[in-house]
Amino acid sequence: MPKFLYTSFIFLFIFTLAKAQEKEIDPPYNIKTASFIQNGSNVPPIFELGSAFTFQFDDLFGNEANYYFEVLHCDYNWIPTQIPKTDYILGMDNQRITDFSNSFNTLQVYTHYRLSFPNQFTQLLKLSGNYMLRILNEDREVVFSRKFILYENHCTVGVQVKRSRNLSNIDYKQNLDFAILSNDIVFQTPLQNVKVLLLQNGNFHTEIKNIAPQYTIGNQLVYKYDKETQFWGGNEFLYFENKDIRAASNNVAKVGSNNDIYNSFLYTNAARGNQIYTNYEDVNGNFVVKNINGSNNDIEADYAWVYFSLSAPAFRMNKDIYISGMFNNYSLSPEYKMDYNNDKGVFEKAIMIKQGFTNFQYTVADKKGVVDFENAIDGNFYQTENEYTILVYYKEATDRYQRVIGKGNANSINIVN
Repeated sequence: MPKFLYTSFIFLFIFTLAKAQEKEIDPPYNIKTASFIQNGSNVPPIFELGSAFTFQFDDLFGNEANYYFEVLHCDYNWIPTQIPKTDYILGMDNQRITDFSNSFNTLQVYTHYRLSFPNQFTQLLKLSGNYMLRILNEDREVVFSRKFILYENHCTVGVQVKRSRNLSNIDYKQNLDFAILSNDIVFQTPLQNVKVLLLQNGNFHTEIKNIAPQYTIGNQLVYKYDKETQFWGGNEFLYFENKDIRAASNNVAKVGSNNDIYNSFLYTNAARGNQIYTNYEDVNGNFVVKNINGSNNDIEADYAWVYFSLSAPAFRMNKDIYISGMFNNYSLSPEYKMDYNNDKGVFEKAIMIKQGFTNFQYTVADKKGVVDFENAIDGNFYQTENEYTILVYYKEATDRYQRVIGKGNANSINIVN
């Protein structure tokens, strides 16, 4: 084959592959508080195959719009598989979300939608693996989408969080040592067939993947890398609490109501990168919707304009600062980008957030959305308490898809040298 045609073919293949990859679509302004729920709490979207969970969100238009859902089964790289839907769905998707209710006794009107799995249309998701949940409008256009993962219990994953072995970043990074063992699966060519996904605090934007086993002991796969499985430690998440939306509470300096809804003005945060590490409890980026004066938080919790301000003069650079957390799926969309106030000398941003308890962090990224973890505004500390999740993917030669055969968890509160 001529070199020109070969190069063109490779380029076309890569372009096609890139286009085929499913990526999460950020919701529009009117869609808020989209989250996965299990056992009554917001959780990272990782569930055991066959278990029940719920996806919910609010539409601030409050007009009981018709939304539909679609479920796509994807491979390890989030490329939709060619498996027919009837093979991984017992029932059907592309149906209208019928479980919704309007807000009650709130200044901000909204419609709250709940999509449970299983539901009357989708009785069961039959295969483990990566899934993309699409929310569609009446014209079957994608409004937004979210990843979730279903796993089986066919292996154990022993995980230990250690400090970095590299003296240059020993105070800033956390390293994962882990081993995979299965009693009912004999791994075939594990270097090619076994893949892992490493997550910190359920954040897919900081995931580590494509790490091969370092060596094997019988049917046990061992990963003891020096740098390939390292995460920046970061710092404890900041938080605010406005469960009583009319009163200034934890980290809320004052409350106003000049607009149609309440305003919560937070105390100005200072960059913590050059400060010593301070240990205090957080929920690793999560949030809790709560109205202490209501009985049904789903529809009685109100929305407030939350005013963030950050004093970080050293970060006036050619990069952007975002406010992120599980409340917005760690999004780096323009809606969450801070603006610099020259008169006050601080970065500012107002975001509409549902009342309760909310963890958040300040994230630095360049114009292309690449996060600068090394120069984090709040610094990196090996002592930071982080929750880690490891997922194991496996595909035999005769399999049509990559199964997720196990999950391991670890917390850096038990970090060792």
